[in-house]
Amino acid sequence: MNHIYQKGKNDITLLLLHGTGGNEYDLLPLAKHIDQEASYLGVRGNILENGMSRFFKRISMGVFDEISLKEESMNLYDFIDKASIKYDFDRNKIVVIGYSNGANIAANLMLTYTNPFNRAILFHPMVPSRNKLNNKLNQMNIFISSGKNDAMVPQNEVFELTEMFESLEANVDVYWTDAGHQLTHEEITKATEWYHQNKST
Repeated sequence: MNHIYQKGKNDITLLLLHGTGGNEYDLLPLAKHIDQEASYLGVRGNILENGMSRFFKRISMGVFDEISLKEESMNLYDFIDKASIKYDFDRNKIVVIGYSNGANIAANLMLTYTNPFNRAILFHPMVPSRNKLNNKLNQMNIFISSGKNDAMVPQNEVFELTEMFESLEANVDVYWTDAGHQLTHEEITKATEWYHQNKST
């Protein structure tokens, strides 16, 4: 997968997953705001939709291609494993930061695999899949933010995703803004505060 890796000074690696039309560099400024000492692994999605990069195909707005979602989730999970060996970072100290489409594939990995990340920050996610859940997240800490006026992500999607994570024994903090689908300074500030209050042990 196309990606960028920047070695940091502490043992945390921030995995950065962009929204539709983004690339591996998009969330670097945000990541540096959250933790200036961490390593950064920015990844570009494999799928092109009308020239825009995504992490998996969709059938229509808000309707995901389940086959593509499953295949690309496996590809991303495998890539993370290989990247941890190539760049020699701790696979158990990854904090994922995903926005929109990137948050959705991150959520799918968390619903599919047992503790694929140490912690997660998901901006404006939806429920990626409603398949049967068999894994556990073992008190994994998750931050979700979304906008009350987000036309792309109905509020019930966030409520349902939160319930799914909690059913897998995760700890979920949800923050709402009055904005739409765009990332706001307000939620980035809250995510940064949450990140430093929920350090890994």
